[in-house]
Amino acid sequence: MNIRDAKEQVCNTVKAYLARDEYGNLMIPTEKQRPIFLMGPPGIGKTAIMEQVAAEMGVALVSYSMTHHTRQSALGLPFIEHKNYNGMECNVSEYTMSEIIAAVYDRMQETGLNSGILFLDEINCVSETLAPVMLQFLQYKVFGRHQVPEGWVVVTAGNPPEYNTSVREFDVVTWDRLKRIDVEPDYAAWREYALNRHMHPSVLTYLEARKGEFYKIESTVDGKRFVTARGWEDLSQMLWIYEKYDMKVNEALIAQYLQDPKSSCGFAVYYDLFRKYQEDYKVEAILSGTAGEKIDVRAHDAGFDERLALLGLLLDAIGGKLRAAVMVQDEAGMLAEELKKLKKVKGNGNGGMPPVRIAARIRDLEQELARDKKTGGKTVESQQLKFRVAEDLRTIAAEAGDKADQAKMDAAGDRLLNARLDEMNQRAADTGFQLSNLFRFCERNFDEKQEMLILVTELTINRNAVRFISRWGCDEYFAHNSGLKFYERQRDIDQRLQALDETIGA
Repeated sequence: MNIRDAKEQVCNTVKAYLARDEYGNLMIPTEKQRPIFLMGPPGIGKTAIMEQVAAEMGVALVSYSMTHHTRQSALGLPFIEHKNYNGMECNVSEYTMSEIIAAVYDRMQETGLNSGILFLDEINCVSETLAPVMLQFLQYKVFGRHQVPEGWVVVTAGNPPEYNTSVREFDVVTWDRLKRIDVEPDYAAWREYALNRHMHPSVLTYLEARKGEFYKIESTVDGKRFVTARGWEDLSQMLWIYEKYDMKVNEALIAQYLQDPKSSCGFAVYYDLFRKYQEDYKVEAILSGTAGEKIDVRAHDAGFDERLALLGLLLDAIGGKLRAAVMVQDEAGMLAEELKKLKKVKGNGNGGMPPVRIAARIRDLEQELARDKKTGGKTVESQQLKFRVAEDLRTIAAEAGDKADQAKMDAAGDRLLNARLDEMNQRAADTGFQLSNLFRFCERNFDEKQEMLILVTELTINRNAVRFISRWGCDEYFAHNSGLKFYERQRDIDQRLQALDETIGA
C-alpha cells in the first residue's frame, strides 16, 4: 500500500489499541497487542508517518533507530541483587531499566501524556548480540524485566533484504506476532503530503512531468545510485533556505540529496529554468488581476513544461495566501475562546477578566509551547497558533496597563478581538479575490483542460484551500470542480460543528 494508506492503518490501530471498556480496561490487553511492522524501502516516509500520527492524535512519541543500540543499552546493565529464598541466601543477576523504556517514562513526565507510540526503526538490522533481545521484545514487549507501559503502542519498521545487506529474516513465530504493513513508493500519495508541507514548487512541478524520477534505486558498477522521497523533501527545505539568503543553488548542492547523476543533472537544469520563469512572470500581478496582455500572450503561447512551472509558481503563491488567511481565522477563533474562558466565573454567566488570570494563561501557553517544541508534540501550525494567541493576550495586558482592573482588561480584549475579526474578513476578501483572478487567468490562457485539472486537483488536496473554500466559497472553483458535493458535505459538517460549539459555549 502507499504511505497515505499506511498512515490510516497506523491511526486506526493506535485507536483500537488505546480503546477502553466501560470499566477503564484496555479492550485489547497490552500483551495481545501485536506490534505494527512497517516494511518498506528506505526514504519513503515511514518515520514521518509516526510524527504526523502522534501530532494529529495528541499522543506522545518516542523514536529510536535500533542500529544505534547495543545489547546493554536496549536490555539494561546487569547488577548483582542479594535475595533470600526460603532461608537460602542467593546472589541474583538483575538488570537496570532499558534506556528505551526509560525514555518512554521520561517522555510521559515531559508531556503529561500517559498514552503514546514507541517507534523502533530498522529492527530487522540489529546486531547479532541484540537479535535475541529484539525478538523477545516483539513477542512480549519487554526489555529485560521492564515492560512497555500500558497505553503505549509499539510500532516498528524495517527495510526489505534487497535494500540492506544487514537485514535478518524473522522466523514464522515472530511474524505471527506482528501486524505487518508493506509500504511501497507512490508519487500521488506523496504529492498530497508534499503540498501540505509547503514543498518547493520547483520540486513539485519537476516531478509532475517526470514521475519516474520520484523514487529509484539502482545498482551500478560504481555502487548504488538512488533518489528517494526523503531526498526530495530535504532538498526542498534547503532550496527555501538558499533562496532566502540569496545563496547559489547548483548541481553540486542538488547531487548531495539526489544521489543519481542523471536525476541531479536533470533537476539542476530545470531549476535554473524555473528561476527564470519566476523572474519573467509577475505572479503577484497575475493574482491581483493587473498582469497585462503581454503576460497573457506569453502564457497562452508557452509549452507544457513552462505552463506547468507557471502553475507551480501560482499555486505556491496562492497557497501562502490561503495558509495566512486560515491562520488569521484560527487565531481569531482561538482568541475568542480564550477570552470567553478567562471571563467565566463559578456558576452561570460571565464575570470580568482579572489581570492575574490573563497573566496565568499567558504562562500556561508559553509552557505548552516549550513542551511542544521539546517533545515534537503537535503540528508546527498548532505551535504557531499558540504563539500568536499568547502574543495577543500579552498585547491586551499591555494595553490595559499595570494597574488594570477587570473592566479595562475586558475593553482591551474586545478591541483586539474585533481587530482580529476585521483582519480575518479583510484577509478572506483579498484572498478570495486573488483566487478568482487565478482561475480567470487560467481560463483565458490555457486552452487545454489538463492545466485546469491540475489547478483544481491541487486545491482539492490542499488542507488550507479546503478550509478556506468551505468557509468563504469560490464560484470559479465550484464551476470547474466535478466534486462539488464533497464541499457541500464539508460545509454542512463545518456548520454543524459551529452550531455545536455555540450550544456548548452558551
